[in-house]
Amino acid sequence: KSSDKPTHMKTDLNLLLECLKYQMDCPLSQKEALITIYSIFISVHHVCEASKYFREIGGLMFINDLAKSSAHCIVKEAALFTLGIIIESNVYCQQTLCTSALFEDLILFLIKKDSGVNLKRMSVYVILVLVSNNKNGQTYVRDTGCISLLLQLFRTTLSTSEKNVLDENTDPCYQLWSSVCSTLCACVNNPQNDNQNICCSVFPYAKEWLESCTEPEIVRPICSFLGLTVANNSYVQKYFASIGGLDTLAKVLLELMHDSCLSHSSMKLAVVVTKTLDACIANNSAMGVVLAKYHTVSELLKLLSNETLSTGEKISIILTIGHCTEDCGKICFFFFLSVSFS
Repeated sequence: KSSDKPTHMKTDLNLLLECLKYQMDCPLSQKEALITIYSIFISVHHVCEASKYFREIGGLMFINDLAKSSAHCIVKEAALFTLGIIIESNVYCQQTLCTSALFEDLILFLIKKDSGVNLKRMSVYVILVLVSNNKNGQTYVRDTGCISLLLQLFRTTLSTSEKNVLDENTDPCYQLWSSVCSTLCACVNNPQNDNQNICCSVFPYAKEWLESCTEPEIVRPICSFLGLTVANNSYVQKYFASIGGLDTLAKVLLELMHDSCLSHSSMKLAVVVTKTLDACIANNSAMGVVLAKYHTVSELLKLLSNETLSTGEKISIILTIGHCTEDCGKICFFFFLSVSFS
């Protein structure tokens, strides 16, 4: 009966927790138990009840301690992933585990020489769910120095040679880098905070990557990171413009627009770049003068005319055009010139 499902779930969680406790000398059994636990949290309809109950019986803290104390890498990885799933499912679990001590433990996993890429990826995932929509987590990630380590991973995880031959589905280094990008996005957003000013230190690296690679697997994560880091922050926006970041985005848009007639994916990626450009000038449209020499408004009008775009994508383009033409006579001239010849 469906009414019995919560009871069965509690029984299963109790048995699995006991299994974890009594199989300390059998890492494979512990790994299997952890896999079963997070499978319950992924599939169960009563996920809030499950996470609450698991916390009450001590399961949450036991797995937290297991991730730190186990001598076996496969157990650490599974424990961290299970922690992340539980934290993601319940805000009270997030609050319980959101401590400087846990961030410091995660830092150790990331800096130890014997930590494999997968263990680092699981550690980054836990950081992600701790900081997501959580002001306390965003403060801890800054105060413990964890965000500096994430920025280091952003800079160094992928080499220049790897950027054009990566496989997002099979390359563990790319998967780690992508996770780092997502985590940095969560560090600066909802609520926006001082982490924006810290994260702009890697803008020169992001700019360099956009100049050398227009693969979606690179451009999308970087644009998400840039867009959220500059959002509503005039200091960060001005810094990005001062290092030539707006020039680079405008050039990427031009390149994608030249490809868009042949590639649907290039057109979609051009919309992503457009949204990032908008975030860069939304609070300081005078900076949009940089875009005039690249005829950005003309390119945006061409993009807007594409019939396959969704209404939301078209609105984003229109907003960007509005910010481009808001305070700059020169750009307005190009805008009206474009309209005249369209």
